[in-house]
Amino acid sequence: MMRRLVGLVCSLKRRNPLVQICLAAMMTALVTVGTMLIRIPNPMGGYFNVGDAVVFVCALTLNPAVSGFAGGVGSAIADMIGFPLFVIPTLIVKGLEGLLASLISNRKSVFRDLLAVGIAGSEMVIGYFLVELYPLEWGLAGALAEVPGNIAQILIGGLVGVPLAWVLRKRLPQLSEY
Repeated sequence: MMRRLVGLVCSLKRRNPLVQICLAAMMTALVTVGTMLIRIPNPMGGYFNVGDAVVFVCALTLNPAVSGFAGGVGSAIADMIGFPLFVIPTLIVKGLEGLLASLISNRKSVFRDLLAVGIAGSEMVIGYFLVELYPLEWGLAGALAEVPGNIAQILIGGLVGVPLAWVLRKRLPQLSEY
């Protein structure tokens, strides 16, 4: 993992910064739209959305810096509009989700992609559980009530995101350079 981080830092110097900025902006907008497009409210006041599918597509096709930025900022923008209480936690939790998934995926193996979705998704579920348990003080029952919806969101995000990422990588092989 550490070798991958060092490789990331070195490779970012070789990449075209303008392309990186454009990809980050485009994916951030797509994450925001994916998060806001379908909002199914849950009993605790949050909502189920398909933004995780877009975060996973980004993470499994692009580099960790773009994925972490798009996942965090795109989801946080969506929360600014509907759930401002969650903006900062979402920025951190979803940013880490995109970053982790991108670091774990090797963009060659479906097993690594599924592992990336599983680990990054677990981080998202645990992250929101801790935010709801401690800073928001919803209590154990309130925080646990959110877990099934978050797990379902990850499962659907992975079921949509992994195949879409595979299609993009086959159709646009130059994306792996970014």
